[in-house]
Amino acid sequence: MTQNSSINSFTPPTAIGFVGLGNMGYAMANRLAEAGYTVTVADLNQGAVKQFCAESGATAADSLQALGAQSDLVITMLPEGNAVRKVLLGEGDNVVSGLKDGAVLIDMSSCSPVDTRVLGEELLAQGFVMIDAPVSGGKYKAADGQLAIMAGGDLEIVERCRPVFEILGKLFHTGGPASGHAMKAMNNFLSAGTLALTAEAVITGSKFGLDPEVMVNIINASTGRSNSSEDKFPKFVLPKTFNSGFYLGLMAKDLRFAVDLAESENTPNGFINLLSGIYDKAEKDLGFEADNTELFNYLESLVESEE
Repeated sequence: MTQNSSINSFTPPTAIGFVGLGNMGYAMANRLAEAGYTVTVADLNQGAVKQFCAESGATAADSLQALGAQSDLVITMLPEGNAVRKVLLGEGDNVVSGLKDGAVLIDMSSCSPVDTRVLGEELLAQGFVMIDAPVSGGKYKAADGQLAIMAGGDLEIVERCRPVFEILGKLFHTGGPASGHAMKAMNNFLSAGTLALTAEAVITGSKFGLDPEVMVNIINASTGRSNSSEDKFPKFVLPKTFNSGFYLGLMAKDLRFAVDLAESENTPNGFINLLSGIYDKAEKDLGFEADNTELFNYLESLVESEE
């Protein structure tokens, strides 16, 4: 089923329902409200809903069904796929029960691409198209509208949503349904990997007597550089602020999605499995809400425990 792209694209003041006002969602929904969209919001945290509406002029949804009924486009930005499924199709109150014909769903959460395929098929059977469009960049780029957006699904529908996406960041069409979530899983596998590798290099060099700051400067002028060495280490690790705005538990979750994807496609998965295990142990040790850059602290603690 494909909806006709000749229908007007989603430009302000299109009615948008936004579910999920966490670190990322709050900033993203705020950008849409500032751009002139008519925004209705929902979140389990009623305090966040009340604050957001007071600051942005948005409307709090009376229910998920009402949010669906009031919206031409519904965006979910939630911690994981089970929450997305519950919001869209769960027993009792849900978004889909109130949706109008022609409404479009965009899931901007980070979810299992394997599960997203199934959810997308179920929604299509009910007459609704879902675009999976996870993002990368963290809360600071969310606030500045500089996220990388990886959109999977029908190209015509993605293009219809382009005005909305461009308020939030740079749009990339990744291919068919669930391809956005697959791309996000692979991106975060690489992001988590370079953070772990750089941390091990800096910890080892420091133990030998090298200055960590000098190490990072040289790495960034050499072939070992990465986003982790160029951004995360100077901003969050070396000054020990550890406030990049992305939870360690979320990174561990995304790595588990990467493991599932590699297993489903029967592709080489040695590094993915190893890295996922490291992050799972770090999450258990430091807690879900530790910043993902605190992986450095976890790895450093392993040295201390062995001495």
